[in-house]
Amino acid sequence: MGTGKTSLVLRFIKGQFYDHQEPTIGAAFFTQILSLTEATVKFDIWDTAGQERYHSLAPMYYRGAAAAVVVYDISSTDTFNRAKKWVQELHRQGNQNLVMALVGNKSDLNSHREVEAEEAEQFAQESGMFYMETSAKTAQNINELFYEIAKRLARISPPRSSGITLNHETPDKRRRFCCIG
Repeated sequence: MGTGKTSLVLRFIKGQFYDHQEPTIGAAFFTQILSLTEATVKFDIWDTAGQERYHSLAPMYYRGAAAAVVVYDISSTDTFNRAKKWVQELHRQGNQNLVMALVGNKSDLNSHREVEAEEAEQFAQESGMFYMETSAKTAQNINELFYEIAKRLARISPPRSSGITLNHETPDKRRRFCCIG
C-alpha cells in the first residue's frame, strides 16, 4: 500500500502523474501495446490494491499471469519486507515461467532512502527476478521497466509467423500482467 503501483502504471499507460492518487479499491485494469523489434506485446495489466484487506483477491489476478511486478517504496523498509512476502507467494502459487521484476519506486525520494539498492538487487537475483529503480513522479525508468519485461516475455514465447504475439484473441488465453506490492 502506498508504494506507487497505480502511479507507475498510469505513467506508463497515459504518461500522467498525480501527486495525490486515490488508493486502488480491489483492482484496476489497463492495457498497453509495445512494439519491439522482436515482438509486439500487449500488456493486460491488473493493478491490484495494496491494502491487506484485499490480499486474498490477489491470486485471481496473478494466476496464469505471464509477468509480475512487485513494487516497494525505497523510502520504506516496511514496504520492502512486504514485497519479499509477495515474492515468496508468487513463487509458491504463480506460474513457474513468470517473468518477475522487483521495483524500487520513488527514486526521487533518494534522500529519504531506507532500502539500499544493493540489498534489493541481491534479493532480486536470489529470487530469480530482475531489479530496477523507478520514479513515477519523474518518469525515471518507467518505460525501461516495461520494455525489459516485454523483451523477456518475447524470449520465452514461441515465435509466430509475423513475429511474436503475446496476446491472443480469446480472453481466457490472454497473457496477463500483475502489478503488486
